[in-house]
Amino acid sequence: MKSISCCFLYGIVDLGYVASDKVATMTDLLLRGGIDMLQLRAKEHSKSEILNFAESMLPLTRMAGIPLIVNDHPNLLREVDAEGCHVGQEDYGVGEARDLAGRDCLVGKSTHTLVQARAAERDGADYIGFGPLFPTGTKPTAKAIGLRGIRTLHQQVNLPIYCIGGVKLDNLREILSAGAKRVCIVSDLLLASDVAKRTAETKSALCIDPPS
Repeated sequence: MKSISCCFLYGIVDLGYVASDKVATMTDLLLRGGIDMLQLRAKEHSKSEILNFAESMLPLTRMAGIPLIVNDHPNLLREVDAEGCHVGQEDYGVGEARDLAGRDCLVGKSTHTLVQARAAERDGADYIGFGPLFPTGTKPTAKAIGLRGIRTLHQQVNLPIYCIGGVKLDNLREILSAGAKRVCIVSDLLLASDVAKRTAETKSALCIDPPS
């Protein structure tokens, strides 16, 4: 299984963009493109449906050696052998999420400020999401925080940090120039006419050294 320290491009199979019967297909396309880590996000679906989606993704992610993360429901890790869970600021604490999972697993935490990021590190998060950098259709009510704090965040928090929110291939160089090392991308990959190609292009752009 790929170590999270080696994961730079984080994708989300978001059922807000992906049809229920296309979850496995989308997973396969993202993996073909070279995605490093995948999350299942199914906000409007029941826990039993989320389990079914995860079970359809897991053989593909396991074959590729890519960690699978379940959003919002750490207790589901008692029923599906995913590698981790992800929780938001209004959800569970990191320790609580790990307790609910009932086993050793990755726990990621959404953060929007440096204070929240440092708290997540103290609480034992394995990685954090930081954003939204830009306005995003994935979370239309969330206030964009911009790029200004990215470099300071990386200087003060010693966790893998995935910048998220409106991240696209077109603005990736700008984000890297601001100090980002890792990104999480949703719609720009999922809605691409060629998902595997867009993922591969993004991975290639992400893995070059950002301009000084």
